Amino acid sequence: MVKVTAVNFKEGGKVYYFAPGKEEYKRGTGVIVETSAGKEYATVVVPECEIDDSKIVSPLKPVLRIATQKDKETLKKNAERKPEAMRITQEKIAKYKLDMKLIDCEFAFDGSKVIFFYSAPTRVDFRELVKELSSTFKMRIELRQIGIRDEIKMIGGIGPCGRECCCATCMSDFNKVTIKMAKNQGLSLNPGKISGLCGRLMCCLEYENDYYAEAGKQVPKLGSEVGTPDGRGTVVNVNMLKMQARVKIEDKKNDMFTYHDYPVEQLKFKRGNKNQKEEKDEPSDAELKDLQD
Repeated sequence: MVKVTAVNFKEGGKVYYFAPGKEEYKRGTGVIVETSAGKEYATVVVPECEIDDSKIVSPLKPVLRIATQKDKETLKKNAERKPEAMRITQEKIAKYKLDMKLIDCEFAFDGSKVIFFYSAPTRVDFRELVKELSSTFKMRIELRQIGIRDEIKMIGGIGPCGRECCCATCMSDFNKVTIKMAKNQGLSLNPGKISGLCGRLMCCLEYENDYYAEAGKQVPKLGSEVGTPDGRGTVVNVNMLKMQARVKIEDKKNDMFTYHDYPVEQLKFKRGNKNQKEEKDEPSDAELKDLQD
């Protein structure tokens, strides 16, 4: 086990581990850390903890010191430079008629370089753009192409649930999300209802998938025939949260159908059929294939 201090460089961003310094930190304390790119400003997430050696990348770089007021002013100054840098770069992109969308920019803490993030449908030849930006900003320029999911993580937005996107707030990494997760939860496979702002499957489908995957083995399938206290019937709806099933029962004597809700434990059906062919993650509908990661 190794003692570490956990920090992040952006609110809601990925957590990184550093060797603790000699000072004492509190959660939310600003610190200066040594990274492969030089000194950077970070915020303490966990002051000190022990983790397994396999979870760190050796050698562990140190927390240099607690950030001073001057460091905070430098961070604020870099943030204030961002709007003007974005405006100038956008004008340069238009000047060279480049097929790229400028997303965000980030100044290195020590002022040695500025990184511009962009998205583009194809490879972009931005050599002339970099030369002109270097001349304008008098520092090293980096352009990094990002995908649509990273774009939403950077700019944020309000998801279909009415809350800010998870990727921009509480998620440090993207987890794999598949169409099977939506099927497990009995959701509509309409792309518009299970897609986030990025056009990909919503990240929150993964949150409760373990429960629904396990609960799905304990309930009857839609359209299957089951035994009930009132006779044989066909399952027309399943509620995996309440562990109930709605069953349609035919009353041949009166030539009518009745519907009843039964707890799953009162039904007779084959559970967890190992011979049943598992559904593929991708649906047959070609339109939904675009939703896959």
